[in-house]
Amino acid sequence: MGHRSDARDDDVIGEPTRAPQETASDRRWARDLRDSVRCAAGLLGLLFLIDWGAGTLTSGRATLWLALAVLLFAVLCPTRVSVGEGWLASRRLLRTRRLRTDLLVSVRCLDGVAQRLLLQDAFGERVEIDPQVLVNNPDLWHRLHEDAHRSLARGTLLCGSTALQRVSRRIDRENAATVFKVSELD
Repeated sequence: MGHRSDARDDDVIGEPTRAPQETASDRRWARDLRDSVRCAAGLLGLLFLIDWGAGTLTSGRATLWLALAVLLFAVLCPTRVSVGEGWLASRRLLRTRRLRTDLLVSVRCLDGVAQRLLLQDAFGERVEIDPQVLVNNPDLWHRLHEDAHRSLARGTLLCGSTALQRVSRRIDRENAATVFKVSELD
């Protein structure tokens, strides 16, 4: 009944030992990146082929076609979203944005040609992500949803519970549709 010298503080307190939270990333990002490269390379090859077939391929035109393919890749290049306990990062080609998801101030759905989810934390950092990334990656959604509830409980999330509910309903709808499709009940 003596005190163990190798006992950790959380064992003494009686709390269960928790494993450190791992980060979650967009599982489809690599495939989307390959698709972006393929589209840009396909366009470049097609433009070179047409120009070469017409006998008008010059170094100036080749540079123009290469610039056009690079521009297409830049437009199509997907954002890499990763999330961990208390943070979310969104990485583009030249810029990475990171915010604290446990200190969210607002969450807004931006409708338009492409629907976006705009998150802002207490430090003024903003990240804009595609809600489809959350639909495709339940582990990302789960982590963000937990931290958003933590922000709501702390009182920092002033605007956004409706937007989160909207995203949650969309995810639930799409997950249910997937279950019905897989089980052949649709």
